[in-house]
Amino acid sequence: MRDSVAVKHSAEPQGTLADDIVRSFIKSIDSAKQSEQPYRNWSLKACFPSHVVDDILALPFEAPSLEGVSGKRELHNNTRRYFDADNRKLFPVCEAVAQAFQDKRVTSHIEKTFGTDLKGTYLRIEFAQDIDGFWLEPHSDLGVKLFTMLLYLSKDPSHHDLGTDIYDTNKKRVGRSPFAPNAAMIFVPADDTFHGFEQRPIKGVRTSLIINYVTDEWRAREQLAFPETPIA
Repeated sequence: MRDSVAVKHSAEPQGTLADDIVRSFIKSIDSAKQSEQPYRNWSLKACFPSHVVDDILALPFEAPSLEGVSGKRELHNNTRRYFDADNRKLFPVCEAVAQAFQDKRVTSHIEKTFGTDLKGTYLRIEFAQDIDGFWLEPHSDLGVKLFTMLLYLSKDPSHHDLGTDIYDTNKKRVGRSPFAPNAAMIFVPADDTFHGFEQRPIKGVRTSLIINYVTDEWRAREQLAFPETPIA
C-alpha cells in the first residue's frame, strides 16, 4: 500500500528544477574520474544541486524491513520504491530528476562519455534505503541494463565506508567506491562488472538512487519513469 502523504509543491518551476539538475549532472560527468581496474568505471562528485539532494532525502518513504533476508534486492520487490509514474505525480523532486535523465542533453552526454547506446531504452530510478543487515552478492548487471549509476545520498558521517564493493572476474573484492553524499559510481554493464555490498554495520539508513537505462525486455514496467516513452 502506498504511504498516505500530502503532495509537495515546489516553489521553483518544474522545468527550471529539471534544467538545474541537467546542468549539474553534465558538469559532474565532465569532471568524472575514470578507472580501468578491475573494469572501466567512473567516480563523480556534486551530481545534483544540493537542495535537490535534500528534497530527495525528505521523501516520506520509510525504510523497509529486511525480515532477516538479504543478498538480492529482488527478494524485497514488494517494498521497493521508484521514481515511477505515480511518484512523479506526487513529488516534484521525483518529476524533476526523471525529466532530467529523460532529457536529450543528458542521454547524449552519457552516450558520448560512457560509450553506450541508449536509443530505445527506458529510464528506471530506484530509491534505495538500506538498513543494518543488508548485503548484496556480487553481480554484473549484464542483460537488460545498458547503464548503471549508483548515486549516494545519505549524509551520516558513519556512512563513509558504505560504498559499493568492486570485484574482479573471480568475484574477489578488490576495491570499494567512495561513499559521500551526492557522489556516484557509474559503469556500463558487461560480463566483468561485478559489484555488490559486503555486510557491515549500517547506522541509520544508507540512502541512494540506482539509475538505469533498460531495454524493452524489462518486464516490470511499473518501475519505469516513463513506461510508454523510450529514449529517442
